[in-house]
Amino acid sequence: MIVSHNQSNQIAPSQWKNVSVPVPDRSPAAVADHLREASEVAGDKWVLLALDALTSGPRRFGDLAAQLDGIAPNVLIDRLRRMEREGLVVSTLYSHRPRRFVYDLTESGRELAIVLPTLAAWARRRSGAEPLRHDVCGTPLETRLWCPGCRTTVDENGHGEDLRWV
Repeated sequence: MIVSHNQSNQIAPSQWKNVSVPVPDRSPAAVADHLREASEVAGDKWVLLALDALTSGPRRFGDLAAQLDGIAPNVLIDRLRRMEREGLVVSTLYSHRPRRFVYDLTESGRELAIVLPTLAAWARRRSGAEPLRHDVCGTPLETRLWCPGCRTTVDENGHGEDLRWV
């Protein structure tokens, strides 16, 4: 059964017991397999930095090379091709002679890019820098798993408000 969380098709809490939702395998071995796969796709500093550069919109190769200070052109080409094979980036030809492309994130790339601020915040804390804070009240920011349907935070098992890892 597919459950939609838009307001016109919400399930009342009294009906939750009648809804069957597949539960993903959260065993340590399954988590390790998923992390291994994620690291194979995005476990390279240039891939993460290219993802970050593309979050603000499509970029031409030269613009990416300028933004990713220190990357050799052949390495950038390799990473962009790998990201395209993995479905993170799409390239669009804008000049035939010479062949020039503009690069943009796919939906999968945008989904992966969501974790970049969390990784950056982790690295910031690890280096001893001041944590990112909310501009309005000054409270350090946290990353949480969120259910938009119920409007609650959940743990990695999909339960309650207790988060162990994000």
